[in-house]
Amino acid sequence: MRLIAFRGLPFRLTGSVFRDLAIVQAGFGLLVGLVFPFTVHQMGVPAEHLLNWRFHLYCLAAGLAVGGMNVWIANRVVRARMRLIAARLEEIRATLERIQLEGDVCGCDPGQCFLPVDSDDELGRTSESFNLMAATLADALHTTAAVRRMTERMVEHLRLEEMARTALEEMLEHTLSAGGAVYLAREGSLELASSSGLEEAESLASHPVVMKAFETLQGARLELPGGILLNRVLACFPPRAVLVEAVEYDGRALGVVLLASDRPYTEEETRRLRLLSRPLALAFHNALAYDELERVAALDGLTGCYNRRFGLARLREELARVMRMEAPLSVILFDLDHFKAVNDTWGHLAGDRVLMQAARQARLLLRQGDVLIRYGGEEFLAVLPFADAEEAAGVAERIRLAIAETPVPNGREAISVTVSAGVACWPQAPVESEIELVDLADAALYLAKRGGRNRVVSRSAASAPVAPQHPAARARQN
Repeated sequence: MRLIAFRGLPFRLTGSVFRDLAIVQAGFGLLVGLVFPFTVHQMGVPAEHLLNWRFHLYCLAAGLAVGGMNVWIANRVVRARMRLIAARLEEIRATLERIQLEGDVCGCDPGQCFLPVDSDDELGRTSESFNLMAATLADALHTTAAVRRMTERMVEHLRLEEMARTALEEMLEHTLSAGGAVYLAREGSLELASSSGLEEAESLASHPVVMKAFETLQGARLELPGGILLNRVLACFPPRAVLVEAVEYDGRALGVVLLASDRPYTEEETRRLRLLSRPLALAFHNALAYDELERVAALDGLTGCYNRRFGLARLREELARVMRMEAPLSVILFDLDHFKAVNDTWGHLAGDRVLMQAARQARLLLRQGDVLIRYGGEEFLAVLPFADAEEAAGVAERIRLAIAETPVPNGREAISVTVSAGVACWPQAPVESEIELVDLADAALYLAKRGGRNRVVSRSAASAPVAPQHPAARARQN
C-alpha cells in the first residue's frame, strides 16, 4: 500500500482510484455498522435489544452492503464514463500513430471521438473539454496536412505564377472560401498573379485594405468590405467576409493573399491562412532567387542583352506563339560597321563601351515586349512580336540613325560608329523555324554590307537567294 499526497488532490491508498474508493466505502460501512447500535441506544432503545453480537453483525453487514452499493453505483456511473474517455483517447492515439506513419489525415473525424455531454456537473464539463480538445487537435492535424500538401505541390513549380495558382487552390479549399487572389510584389507595386471567383481581381491590387496589408505586413479580417464582388454563375454579390494576409519572408513583403467568403470566417480558418502563407512565402523567395539566377545566366555580362543561347530559345517560343495566333513576327539583325578597326584604333575597352552604347540605344527604341539579343561579337538580334516587315524596317532605321548620331565619349575624343541591318518577317517569309528566319535576316544584312554599309535591307523568301554567312566570317569583312 502507498500513501501519496498531492496538493489539491485526495490521498491515495493503492494504484487504482476505484480500488481506493471501494476500500474507503467498505471502511465507512463498517464504521457505521459499529457505531449504529450505540447511537440507537442513546436514543432510548433498551440495551438488551441492541448490545448483542447478532445485532452488531447485522449492522456491520448493512454497513458493508451500503458501501458495496455505493461502489457499484460509482462503477456504473463514473467508471463507465472514465472507460469511455480512455477508449476515445486510445482511438486518438491510434489515429495520431497512423497519421505519423502514413502522413494522411483522411478519416480523421473528431465527431467519432466525441463524448456525450449529458450532465451539467464535473463529468459534463470533462466531456465538453475532451470534445473541444479533440476538435482542436483535428483542426491542427488538418492544418498541418494542408501546409505539408501545399509545400509538396509548390515544390513541383519554379515559376511564380504557377506557384501562386497552386497556392490559391489550396487556400480556397482549406478555408472554404468562395473566391480569392494572390498578388506579387514587382518593383514596389502589386500585380495579380492568380485569381478565382472574384470580379475585377486585378483592380483590387490597389485596394486600400490590400495595400495596407502589403505595407504593414499585417493581416486583416473584414466584414462586408466595399469594392469586392464574388462572381457566381447566376449573379455577382459582395462577400460577407474577407481575409487579407501579407506574404513576407525575413521582414520583406513578397505579396498579398486575399480570400473572400459568403459566410463569416472562423478563428481556425484565419489561423490556417496565416500558417499557409508561410510555405508560400518561402516558395516565393526561392522562386525569386531562381528567377534572378536564370536571368543572370540568360544575360550577356557586358551589354545586359539576352545571350545567344537563351535569346534563340526565346525567339523559338515567340515564333511558335505568333504562328498559333496567325500574327506577324519580325527580326532585325544589325552589326557594327568596321568594329575591328575600332578595337585596333581605340582598344578593346573602348570597343566594349561602343557595344554597350549600341545596345542601350537599341533598347530605347524597342517596345516593352520586344527582345534584344547579343547574337555575336558585334552583332545584335532584335525580336519584334506582332510587328510586320514595314514596322520592323522603320524600327531598324531608327536604331541605325540613333547609333550613328550618338558618338561614344572616349577621353577628350568621341568614337562614331554606324550599323548595317537586315530585316526578315514571318509570315511574309513562310519559314518553319527560328533558324530559317534568322538566316533570312542574315542574308539581308549581308546585302546591306555589300551595298555600302550604314543601311537597312529587308528580305523575304521571294528575294534573290543569298547564302548567309557565319558571323565570324562577316566580322572579317567589317
